[in-house]
Amino acid sequence: MLVSEILAIKGKVLYTIAPNRTLTEAVAIMTEQDVGSLVVFDHGQMVGMLTFREVLKAVHDNGSAWGDAEIASAMLKAPLSAAPNMEMDELRRLMVDKRQRYLPVMDGHTLLGVVSFHDVAKAVLEEQSFENRMLKNYIRNWPEEESERA
Repeated sequence: MLVSEILAIKGKVLYTIAPNRTLTEAVAIMTEQDVGSLVVFDHGQMVGMLTFREVLKAVHDNGSAWGDAEIASAMLKAPLSAAPNMEMDELRRLMVDKRQRYLPVMDGHTLLGVVSFHDVAKAVLEEQSFENRMLKNYIRNWPEEESERA
């Protein structure tokens, strides 16, 4: 399965934010939209990624003033990204090895979507379920032995 197929299953809704916005604004968007990450764009270019991990680190580092901090100070700068033609196994390996739960999917400089570890797990389950159904159907329709027909 390709990353583009995972995006097709998940949908391609994009949530972005500018680096000069505050963490309070980012948290509001993330909770209202029920997403775990925002891609940070500046002048049409991806410059970072903000996830709840970075928000929690900012809370720890800034104390009660965390909400006024700019996203630029908390975001993951230059996050890894996935290509739409990347195989799911390669994607999983990258996410696990680099400990990045959310990966933007880029086609050149164009953001196509964000794939989360949850999206990958869901795609794996759907793929396994499909294969399981196909195998059961194959077994159910297995041709009888010649000796049983006589």
